[in-house]
Amino acid sequence: MERSSRAPRLAIIIDDLGNDPAEAKSVLALPFPVTASVLPHHQYSAQTADEVWRRGDQVMLHLPMQPIDDGAKPEAIELRVGMPASEVRSELAGMLATVPHTVGANNHEGSRATADPKLMAELMPLLRARGLFFIDSRTTAATVAYQAAERAGVRAASRRVFLDDTPTREAVLAQLELAASDAMRDGSAIAIGHPHPETIAALKQGVPMLERRGIHLVFASHLVR
Repeated sequence: MERSSRAPRLAIIIDDLGNDPAEAKSVLALPFPVTASVLPHHQYSAQTADEVWRRGDQVMLHLPMQPIDDGAKPEAIELRVGMPASEVRSELAGMLATVPHTVGANNHEGSRATADPKLMAELMPLLRARGLFFIDSRTTAATVAYQAAERAGVRAASRRVFLDDTPTREAVLAQLELAASDAMRDGSAIAIGHPHPETIAALKQGVPMLERRGIHLVFASHLVR
């Protein structure tokens, strides 16, 4: 146990779950700890969260937030710049009601929302009151979400690597190696991917090799502070 506690730690978050039971099944078949980030208000949101929890993996709310590109397809319900604080509170409560067993949240889209100090200052105390941590997906370099979480006393961390911006097995393996290098250099890293078949295949291939090199796979909650 002492050796494991000193090993480089890597958390892999799989976003965008809640739409397709087959995608969830493929993620749950991965033979290492997975942090599953589930979209709220989707047909299979609650079912997916229940299945993840029953397997002993970790459930996060994939919290929809406003992107910069207003032409992007929005979620039906998302946190938007200029919302009254009461609406932020009620929308968050409604989202969480559809994703049971949630222990933390990360932003879905949100390149505009996470750069807005007022909205982030309204959100973070709500997460703290529920004992939830926050992972900044860093969909924009202008994000202030992590700093807002720190100020509000919310345990938080930031994504280091996106695994599958290019969704091929070779590209995902290369990004996984980048995440491993970050973990070995800094002691820990968080990588985010999606339930694409190519991503799942790459993780099945690549993660056991990382574990043999001494990298310890952990849940996202282990890397917040």
